[in-house]
This record gives sequence, C-alpha cells and structure tokens, in this order.
Amino acid sequence: MPTFVYMTRCDGCGYCVDICPSDIMHIDKVTRRAYNIEPNMCWECYSCVKACPMDAIDVRGYAEFAPLGHSVRVRRDEEKGVIAWRIKFRNGEKDMELLAPITTKPWGKHIPQLADVPAPSQAMRDSQLLFNEPKYIRLDEGDLHTLASNGLVMKEGVYY
Repeated sequence: MPTFVYMTRCDGCGYCVDICPSDIMHIDKVTRRAYNIEPNMCWECYSCVKACPMDAIDVRGYAEFAPLGHSVRVRRDEEKGVIAWRIKFRNGEKDMELLAPITTKPWGKHIPQLADVPAPSQAMRDSQLLFNEPKYIRLDEGDLHTLASNGLVMKEGVYY
C-alpha cells in the first residue's frame, strides 16, 4: 500500500521526509508540500503516515481487503495507544476500523546515543564478516567517515 499526500492537509513540516527510509518523500519547492516521488518504491513501513502531525498522508489499500474505490485513513491516537486503520468503501455501506497497538516510541523520544558507541577495532574491520563492507562504507580510504568528514550537518528530527 504505497502512500500519498493530501496537499490541502500538508503543512510542509518535513517529518515524513526526515523519517522515510527509502528517501522517496520530498517537499515540492513551489508549493512547499510533501509528496511521494516514487510510490512504487515505497517500502510500506508507514513511518511517514505515523509521523505526520497533520494526518495528511494516506495509503492505497490492496484489493485483498478493500475493493476498488475505497479509502483508507490511518490515524495515530497517542492517548489510546493505537493506530487506527479506517477503511471506507465506495458505496458507503461498509466501513470498518482496524486497530493496532502503537509499538514505536513517541516522536523525538529515546534517541540513540550513537556518539557513545565505541568505534570498531581494526580486527572487527578486517573480519571476514565484513569482507565486502569496507568498499561500500569507504573504510579502505582510511579512517571512519563521519558527518563532518562527508560535509553533512545534523538536522533537527534526524538522528544518525
């Protein structure tokens, strides 16, 4: 179920852009609203749906549980501790709501302190378990790469 954004509800806060693991949520430079640039590449993790404070992101349900012409609204209710999936059929006769407990941490809480994690030793780097990794994480070029060495800066709401 790829996601899509209701442009009239989106305020362009960018939470969905920050949290999207496949980097397909972008902010339109003209309208300042979020949109999914490649719905077919959506991992369907629904992190953007859960993170959106404006409830502007919905999903397209699969035909197995919702017929053509349906709508699916996903709402994160922190007070009840549930994520509600409301499926409304086109004819308006059937309307069901599925509830799932929230298993993730609240937004901005429990940030991992990765700076306190010790760097891998040379033996760990040379391990056969990482036989193909150095070339991809560029350990062969010298020391560990950091945000600063790659010319990146920490953005609010994104934690590496």
